[in-house]
Amino acid sequence: MQPFELSLVEASRAVRARELSPVELTESVLARISAVEGRLGAYVTVAADAALAAAVRAEREISGSGPRGPLHGIPMALKDLIDAEGAPTTASSRVRTGHVAERDSRVAERLRTAGAVLLGKTHTHEFAYGLTTPQTNNAWDHSRVAGGSSGGSAVAVAAGGATFAMGTDTGGSIRVPAALNGVVGLKPTYGLVPRTGVTSLSWSLDHVGPLARTVQDVALVLSATVGHDPRDPASVSGPMPARFPGGDLRGLKVGVPRNHYFDRVTPEVEESVRGAIERLAELGAELVDVEIPMARYIQAVQWGLMVPEATAYHERSLRATPDLYAADVRILLEAGELTSAGDYLRAQRARTMMRDAWARMFDGIDVLAAPTVPMTAAEAGQEAVEWADGTTEAVSDSYVRLCAPANITGVPALTVPVGHDHAGLPIGLQLMARSFRDATVLRVGRVYEESVADAGRLAPLAV
Repeated sequence: MQPFELSLVEASRAVRARELSPVELTESVLARISAVEGRLGAYVTVAADAALAAAVRAEREISGSGPRGPLHGIPMALKDLIDAEGAPTTASSRVRTGHVAERDSRVAERLRTAGAVLLGKTHTHEFAYGLTTPQTNNAWDHSRVAGGSSGGSAVAVAAGGATFAMGTDTGGSIRVPAALNGVVGLKPTYGLVPRTGVTSLSWSLDHVGPLARTVQDVALVLSATVGHDPRDPASVSGPMPARFPGGDLRGLKVGVPRNHYFDRVTPEVEESVRGAIERLAELGAELVDVEIPMARYIQAVQWGLMVPEATAYHERSLRATPDLYAADVRILLEAGELTSAGDYLRAQRARTMMRDAWARMFDGIDVLAAPTVPMTAAEAGQEAVEWADGTTEAVSDSYVRLCAPANITGVPALTVPVGHDHAGLPIGLQLMARSFRDATVLRVGRVYEESVADAGRLAPLAV
């Protein structure tokens, strides 16, 4: 096994045991990027020299005073919305050409303090306003979409081009690409990971979170990045234990949706996800049927909040340099100018009602288990999907439909790989819990992961 093939936990153990140096690990991951990046397009920029210099420093520090923690000397990537001092933050857009961050985002600062090695910046759908990341190809099938908007981060992890990566999630932008590329992705509770220094799409829906090969990997990254930040008005301090015990799931109630989440999903996705839910029962969980409240309003509320907030953020540059935006993003931003204050306020009111209704739903269960996305990775350029009930749905609407509730309500949501379709494309199980019960979804995901044989598997890329 080559070093780039190691999960974060495996790499960290090897580094701490002095069986593998941060330099050897970083060199291996950089070589992997060089070998596969031409086919994948995961990265906007790769800072190889800076990464190797950081790895040398980490090796010297570990040899001297020992590791700072499990991330010390571990190579990682940041989505190209997340500032790192001295590095470009372009949001994968011509609007940001030449923009270089003057200081670290809070997340980058905490990862730097933990000793992580920054490899570079990964592609996003322009300004995170989309669910496909057209610059990037799926790690399992290059003719398919990577998912978005954190597509570059997911593909880099799935291909061995980063031990872990950070993404953002406004309507599924961590979970969609994680599910489509067979990796683990976590959207934490709203405000748990600060967004200072992160380019916004929709301030009341934006979350920052990790993507990695295993649930345990994601938990380690989360632990290094949580904590209150007074510069982020949404930042909160929430409970986050250092350990996420495995074992069984006895005494845990898992909600299985009767509506919404299994409506208009492919048979293979439904079969794999229901099989994974049955596996949770075998591991000791009690399955409880639940009704998803206000399901008919989910997408209207999501778009009613996101569209005007995004347009407000881009107001000046949209008027100054509209031709620099990609056509799909420009159309959405211009549509936001037509949203009335009344419509926006009605969406906020509906969100409050939905939060309350979801809180009541969680009174009877510990975790909600459902598909992450209703179908596997679409063909590149595919605009719509036709469902068995005769309806036609835009690909972007399809991908956001099952993820949006966790953004609207702010609850933690984890996606874990649970199988593949007939074409070998990954399928994800989504686990959600009450706000600040991030440790619960991580526990359930880890117990499931430990019960299957191929957890943490890289995409089968030939070199």
